[in-house]
Amino acid sequence: MTLFANIISLYKSQTLNDTPLLIKSLRLIDGTNYIFDNDKPVLIHFWATWCPTCKLEASNIELMSKNFNVVTIAVDSGTDEELRIYLKEKNYSFHVVNDTNKELSQKFNIAGYPTTFIYNSDKKLIFSEVGYTSIIGLYLRVWWASF
Repeated sequence: MTLFANIISLYKSQTLNDTPLLIKSLRLIDGTNYIFDNDKPVLIHFWATWCPTCKLEASNIELMSKNFNVVTIAVDSGTDEELRIYLKEKNYSFHVVNDTNKELSQKFNIAGYPTTFIYNSDKKLIFSEVGYTSIIGLYLRVWWASF
């Protein structure tokens, strides 16, 4: 099963945008701006409230957000208020951008959910993954991006 999941992930990852991260900031659902720190790696995570795999991976993203620069982008998941309620019910505190018009999803060529990008401190893409990633896998990828 793991081998099959990795083959699908590799196939879906081929069309992802692999250009350097040119975005300087994003508007969060709480009305503040998330400004990308130029001195540290960043994990960008695309997800949806209706996605079963995203729900499984959400606790991993929550843990990562406690120790690293993490911004998540919710797609087709309702209004900002609905997302705030969802996060509160699940006890998640990670940063969320609401991609209501799929502008960011299109910019990154998202083909499936969840999709995770990890950029180094120079904002060059180091890893991209479509599908579930374990907490150990996420930590190792962000650690590697630190060098």
